[in-house]
Amino acid sequence: MSDRIDLIIRSGSVVTPEGVSQADMGVAEGRIVRIAPAIAEPAMEEIDATGRIVFPGILDAHVHFNEPGRADWEGLGSGSAALAAGGGTCFFDMPLNSEPPVLEAARFREKRLLAERLSCTDFALWGGLVPGNLDQLAGLRDAGAIGLKAFMCDSGIASFPRVDAAALRAGMKRAAQLGLLVAVHAEDEALAAKFTATQKATGRAGARAWLASRPVEVELEAIRVALELAGETGCALHIVHVSSPEGLALVAGARDRRVDVTAETCPHYLLFNDKDVARIGAPAKCAPPIRDQKRRLALWAELRAGRIHTVGSDHSPAPPEMKTADDFFAIWGGIAGVQHGFQLLLGECAATREKDLPVLAAVLARNVARRFQLDEHKGLLAEGRDADFSLIEFGPPHAIAADELWTRHRISPYVGRSSCVRVTHTYVRGAAVFADGRLTNRPASGQFIKPQR
Repeated sequence: MSDRIDLIIRSGSVVTPEGVSQADMGVAEGRIVRIAPAIAEPAMEEIDATGRIVFPGILDAHVHFNEPGRADWEGLGSGSAALAAGGGTCFFDMPLNSEPPVLEAARFREKRLLAERLSCTDFALWGGLVPGNLDQLAGLRDAGAIGLKAFMCDSGIASFPRVDAAALRAGMKRAAQLGLLVAVHAEDEALAAKFTATQKATGRAGARAWLASRPVEVELEAIRVALELAGETGCALHIVHVSSPEGLALVAGARDRRVDVTAETCPHYLLFNDKDVARIGAPAKCAPPIRDQKRRLALWAELRAGRIHTVGSDHSPAPPEMKTADDFFAIWGGIAGVQHGFQLLLGECAATREKDLPVLAAVLARNVARRFQLDEHKGLLAEGRDADFSLIEFGPPHAIAADELWTRHRISPYVGRSSCVRVTHTYVRGAAVFADGRLTNRPASGQFIKPQR
């Protein structure tokens, strides 16, 4: 690497998991080369970040950009643009709702080629674990899969069937042999079906009936099974979108027993409660569902205590016609939150920045890079790491408008919500991909990344 500095971000409040400090940050050839109270050398480009936060690039380990096959739902181009507008620099795309889903190496390579052509941010790709594809897992690992995703309940996609306990045990055993992490959507299918039938028998079909059809027991029973199987097989387990403090307590107990498990939650579980779902309607439908206010506040306590390891958007959009029905049970479940969910979390911490911004830097960046074996280059604002970061302003509250969404469909439960945060710039490997409300890097600027196994 040359001695020349390409870019200096001057006098910003640099956030790391250890704290917030005012500093200059120098970038050369896509890497951070200096963080110091002051950098005397000039640079080809300098940005005065006085009064702004320099936040590590967010790694969103849980998105559904739905391409190939369902690009009309989102797409790798529009999805990555929305991520960049929200301060994100890398996404991990799930193996569904692509069609066909990513269950073998050939499908993996197909999606990788598309993302290399369309994405403006870096990216990784999940493979799928379903009944009958054990012989494909080695190929997915060799192709560079970040991990394997399995559903313990109906996924809603016929080509991506759920795993029962026997199939999950077999998949975890093989994954452990291959050194692959397994992520699970933890909801028990039998309990979900039972509670759904109970609600439908009443004739109720609104949001409150749907929420009642997936009580917390549905999530907890699946988490217990997944933890038991992970302990039995020695598989690394990641439980996605944990919606309840009770679920996190199960994970903490398993970690005490030396089970290799981590827990993810999502911005919507930290920002909304069940009454908001009833008020907002279809844009706030997701599974597991958003819980009550007491559990929402408890999740914040768990986050600050370090018992939530990562936060991902679980961005799962759909066309407007799939988000409109009199029967709430028939509406496609999925929250479009890749652009504003993370910003709103930062805004929630406006009054407690010094304490909480480092916590968010850990769960949105460093911990993600560590868990998924990317921490040689990603996840931290530190010398030698990729220059992935955003510049953030805290200012007067403004209402989020639909016309500022970069997603394919301007549907989000965050529209109309007040935010005091604005992402002014997002940089990926030292190059601006988003600046002052505009996408500045053309597609094909994103790079495929894979774990350093």
